[in-house]
Amino acid sequence: MTRTRAQYVHQVSRPTGAPVPGNFAFVEGPVPAPEPGTALVENVYLSVDPYMREAMDEGHWELGTPLEGRSIGRVIDSRTPELAVGDLVFHRYAWRTHALVRPAEVRVLPPLAGIPLSAYLGVLGGTGLTAYVGLTRVLRLQPGESLFVSAAAGGVGGAVGQIARLLGAERIIGSAGSAAKVKHLTERLGFDAAFDYHDGPVAELLGRAAPEGIDAYFDNVGGEHLAGAIDVLREHGRIAWCGAVSQYNSAEPAAAPRNLYDVVYKSLRLEGFLVRNHRAVQQELEEFLVPHLRSGRVVADETVVEGFDRVVDAFLGMLRGENTGKMIVQTAQA
Repeated sequence: MTRTRAQYVHQVSRPTGAPVPGNFAFVEGPVPAPEPGTALVENVYLSVDPYMREAMDEGHWELGTPLEGRSIGRVIDSRTPELAVGDLVFHRYAWRTHALVRPAEVRVLPPLAGIPLSAYLGVLGGTGLTAYVGLTRVLRLQPGESLFVSAAAGGVGGAVGQIARLLGAERIIGSAGSAAKVKHLTERLGFDAAFDYHDGPVAELLGRAAPEGIDAYFDNVGGEHLAGAIDVLREHGRIAWCGAVSQYNSAEPAAAPRNLYDVVYKSLRLEGFLVRNHRAVQQELEEFLVPHLRSGRVVADETVVEGFDRVVDAFLGMLRGENTGKMIVQTAQA
């Protein structure tokens, strides 16, 4: 059914600590009409991601305007020869049902037989690209090495574990927030070991899972996880620092790990990175992963929430760890 009204989500206030539904408002208006050089896109899938929590703070997203994010939509009206009705496109006008786009702002997505369209927001999108860049450009993971991944049952963490296996990692260990997620890591995603970080100090749990130490750590969490990994890393180990989700809701500046000097003592290398600085690697990622997705060796691990009216719930649920794999909101028929 064709929508006659467009819907948007605005951020209307800054969160203090964890975000709440009252920080957002749903707004309705007419479906916009394309002008020359633009096309009208009806969004099909929207991505909600941990970085969006930081974007809610002062100096990032503007209040009272539609929010941004990775999105996949279908062109339903066009006044540019570069975009045809029916084209499926990737763009960054999220948190809305409809968007006006220019050709330079989108990527027309080629259909991939046997692979769900939503994978372009997950393992074939920014999520998978983050994992791939962190492993190949930052950690430079080598065959036979051991790797620890925090928040391993999330979108990036699960992709890291699966890609690391393809790159020849000998032992892959993940942390997660529940026994069910630990089981998901070892039984569905192929991790060699995993633990629930609620069960004790991370350094102790990781030490039991990797009694001979680890070569590399992919950090999505920061805090105690980073300190625990520094404890267990072997000399000349490497850390790819992707995020610090454990600290996003804190009003206080993040404290340095208690054992930060061990980075010097052990000759460790710690490097932070932003995936937006590595977009040129996208084609390499797809060429690497598509055959493995088709063969089933890699799983497009995702949690899909249906309905635009649930986009805020999906975002807040993702921050609480209610998803396994990439959290995606489906807003229209694919």
